[in-house]
Amino acid sequence: MSRIHEALKRAEQERAATPGGVTQSGAGPLPSPDNLVSLVEEASGHIHPSTPGNGTAAGFSGPSSLEASLARCPQFEWKPDLRSILFMNGSDNVHGMEEYRTLRSRLYHLREKLPLKTLLITSALPKEGKSFTAANLAQVMRRQHGRRVLLIDADLRGPRLHLMLGTALGPGLSDYLQGKSDEFSVIQRGPMDNLFFIPGGAVVDDPGDLVGNGRLNVLIQKVGQLFDWIIVDSPPAVPVSDASLLAKACDGVLMVVRSNSTPADMARRARQEFPDQALVGVVLNAAGQQEAPYTRYYYEAYEKKGTATKP
Repeated sequence: MSRIHEALKRAEQERAATPGGVTQSGAGPLPSPDNLVSLVEEASGHIHPSTPGNGTAAGFSGPSSLEASLARCPQFEWKPDLRSILFMNGSDNVHGMEEYRTLRSRLYHLREKLPLKTLLITSALPKEGKSFTAANLAQVMRRQHGRRVLLIDADLRGPRLHLMLGTALGPGLSDYLQGKSDEFSVIQRGPMDNLFFIPGGAVVDDPGDLVGNGRLNVLIQKVGQLFDWIIVDSPPAVPVSDASLLAKACDGVLMVVRSNSTPADMARRARQEFPDQALVGVVLNAAGQQEAPYTRYYYEAYEKKGTATKP
């Protein structure tokens, strides 16, 4: 029996057992089947809160329980690198910011057609700008009112997001994947509302085996209902297999290609690491760099998965 069917059946049973469709606690009407389905990403099995703070479909009793869960995350004082994080320097007119707003809009349009919440950011080779993209995409997503974002550094071979945000490397993802830490002890709360971060964690000898052990799926299933978006930064796709393993836990892949730098054959090889339906778009990095002090990004989303022309 599917999770959706189980949830619908449970809602119907509770509604029938409670006069007027009111819960025993008096918290109000239970969700109708149509509303309940809207809370669930059927394709991926991840809980998808259509409104921030709604955890009723995933075992959370309501907003107070959700807030209590997030309050368990340790608070950190981040000191971001303003050269890398465009949205933390106090200005709304930094070059590149508008491109990220456009990227955000395209992803929301795509989300209307496809189950898309957990997004893997990768590239063909190192130093293409994938971590820069992941960090700033998370920033622009959380700037929308009430939207919670979880940023995960899953590049265990060369974690960089903690340096960009100016925070500690651990405890982090590697500690969770090894079973040394629980999910809430590795999620950092920073100084900005609605942005949460899981750093890479302790350096390990076998990152490829670790990311493929299945515990990332468990992590996303446990905390996914708390967030509107989960942005996962992965290692580059060509040199190692980590990205293709991580993509299995995500709803879609966004690939970064550096203008006048990424060899066409490497971009082609990277694309072939993922099924057509997994790749949702490509970011062209460093386009028009001579015109701006910050890296500029452009984005093209596919209207339907699998319809893109291979590079």
